[in-house]
Amino acid sequence: MADRGRARTRRSGRADGGGSGRGRRPESARRTTTNEVRARTRLRRSLAAKRASGAAKVLGMSTTRRAAVVAIVVCALAFTIAVPLRTYLSQKSEVNEQQQLQSELQRGVAQLEGRKAELSDPAQIEAEARKRFGFVKPGETPYIVQLPEDKAPEQGQPQDQQPVPAGSWYEKLWDQVAGG
Repeated sequence: MADRGRARTRRSGRADGGGSGRGRRPESARRTTTNEVRARTRLRRSLAAKRASGAAKVLGMSTTRRAAVVAIVVCALAFTIAVPLRTYLSQKSEVNEQQQLQSELQRGVAQLEGRKAELSDPAQIEAEARKRFGFVKPGETPYIVQLPEDKAPEQGQPQDQQPVPAGSWYEKLWDQVAGG
């Protein structure tokens, strides 16, 4: 560091021009004692500490207060990031749901278009009318085979409805409580 302002030569890089030693310094100049290294390290550390304490003096805060301010800043950043992140994730899940719904609807449209193509054939329409509505062509004799389990309910009474017992509501209630 002492020879900073001196001109250096090309050959050895030293200011004294001693190029015969192929860039070697004398032993006494080359070795630094451990005490000197320790002293330099302490000096650097003290300068860094003075700079840090100088910043603290400028702000007028103790270490605890600075730590509290840093914690508040970190929390504010976390909350600032958390809300948009939550919104992003919820919107991403909604987009996925809508894409699934869209693919299902497209499959349904494809099925309906296939069915439309089938029904454009007059023979298919005739077959559907015979199957669903029991239509027959003029001159044909329709036969209906009725199995015992296929019996239709009587016209006057629906199949699922039970007869309503006669009496007032309190009589019905008393009969239910009495077990009869």
